[in-house]
Amino acid sequence: MKIGLLGYGKMGKTIESLSLEQGFTVVWKIGASERASLTDALIRAADVVIEFSRPEAAVENIMACINAGVPVVSGTTGWTDALPTVQKACLEQQGAFIWASNFSVGVNLFFALNRYLARLMNARPEYQPAVEEWHHIHKLDAPSGTGLTLTKDIIGLLNRKDGWVVSPTVAGQTEIPITAYREGEIPGTHQISWESAIDSITIEHKAHSRTGFALGAVLAARWLQDKKGVFTMADVLGIE
Repeated sequence: MKIGLLGYGKMGKTIESLSLEQGFTVVWKIGASERASLTDALIRAADVVIEFSRPEAAVENIMACINAGVPVVSGTTGWTDALPTVQKACLEQQGAFIWASNFSVGVNLFFALNRYLARLMNARPEYQPAVEEWHHIHKLDAPSGTGLTLTKDIIGLLNRKDGWVVSPTVAGQTEIPITAYREGEIPGTHQISWESAIDSITIEHKAHSRTGFALGAVLAARWLQDKKGVFTMADVLGIE
């Protein structure tokens, strides 16, 4: 598999290292300063593109790959208001696209666990949910894409909640509070708590490094390269 890297920060470098370890070829890599050199011909030199850039660049980067007819895996967060538009364009052009707020296999299992617990809690109004997350100080978006995915999955399954607020704003009766901490070099920790008057239930995922995110992105790229359509990591992993 020939991989193109759009975005060559810490995540891009980790993906490059893991791709080479698995016997794949990184045929090109474009950081922010080289973005003007990205052409259709260069994009088509890759079997699949993995895009980890910045929120303001993500849509243009992804659309460049779709327009060039090359499958694209994107892990950039902070731009998802435009996600439906990008997905529609991909389907219209019979392209191939995966976006995930987090490509870690463990996090995607955690997503499934979060959804299962939310389904159980829909019948238990005495429990109120809250989301907390910890990331490194370089993280651009707060809350993170992963934190928002967890929160929105709960809202979609819990009849008594229809929105969210970021601490220190006080949550209303129908809102889920999210607290986003930015400390040191923490790769990513996400915690969901359910509080009642008599007890608490908490589930947590803690990343030890960026490796899990990068491994999942390479796994998704390998899975996507011969497909057409819009997919998620749940499709890659066979998770309902």
